[in-house]
Amino acid sequence: MQPTQRSWSDALFLVIKGMTMGMANKIPGVSGGIIALAAGFYEELIYSFSRIDAKAFKILFRQGFLPFYKHINASFLVLLFYGVGLSFFSVSLLLDYLLTQYHQQVLGAFFGMIITSVYYIWKDLPQYSHKEYISGILGTILGIALLWINPGTENDHWLFVIFCGMVSISGMTLPGLSGSLLILILGNYNLLLVDCVNAVFFTLQDLFTGQGWGLDDPERKRLLGVFIFFTMGSSIGLVVFSKLLERLIRGYKSITISTLVGFILGSLGAVWPWTAKTIAVEEINFSLATTAHNTFYFPNLASFSTQSTLFFILLGIGIVVLLEYYGNKQKT
Repeated sequence: MQPTQRSWSDALFLVIKGMTMGMANKIPGVSGGIIALAAGFYEELIYSFSRIDAKAFKILFRQGFLPFYKHINASFLVLLFYGVGLSFFSVSLLLDYLLTQYHQQVLGAFFGMIITSVYYIWKDLPQYSHKEYISGILGTILGIALLWINPGTENDHWLFVIFCGMVSISGMTLPGLSGSLLILILGNYNLLLVDCVNAVFFTLQDLFTGQGWGLDDPERKRLLGVFIFFTMGSSIGLVVFSKLLERLIRGYKSITISTLVGFILGSLGAVWPWTAKTIAVEEINFSLATTAHNTFYFPNLASFSTQSTLFFILLGIGIVVLLEYYGNKQKT
């Protein structure tokens, strides 16, 4: 695969897709990789990640920055992660508010996006055989199993934080395997994706307003240290997972994609809008299942809250349909 040339409109849409990935990665059960797979740039994402290796740094030191930049397809990565960064410290803050005030509706939108992504991804598989169906079923079973694992307790030891970083990046490279859900299971969701992100945000805010680093605050200093180790682990995981996935996609594309589709289906329970955390007693029709994380309900369809959530599910479906339409239009 070779890096693609992008127009200004393509570059803008790539930044927007990066922002969507950043938002998706913050919600337990939602994988930013789903956005990449549904929007048609997943293979280029994995290709670009896999190019960051020892050979890339040899090129950097022997030939200079520009050959290195082209080798790793950095024009793609810079635009994408510019969008992810914008989302992480802007739109994601709005998302935190919406999740607090309109949790059910936000989950509904992502639920709609995920089920529509599954349709398009499966439809685009190059072939269907018993191998694809079996790998899809196995992926679904593994995805469902995550919902029955009891969450661990918070741990800020640097080795464990590096491990969490390696795990978290799976949401970027493995569609359906939510890095934030895995961090929730490991017990470090609030520490790494709430407290540390807020510490970085307020530190940057203090720097831009001329108030310094704020390192006289022991708690902020601790959280910034944790964030550094978390970033280190994410970088390591990115290189390892992308290399593995590039080889799997190159040699076993249909089986790999069908397994990822299974993961996506299996993780749908994590974004089911009607759970014990989101639904009022009068809106409950009957209970579907109880896992280590939640109790799932089928809602009363006559409820206004249910109807508004159904609207956001349709909105999520519409977003993915538009992304698919734009992607197909660019190919023609």
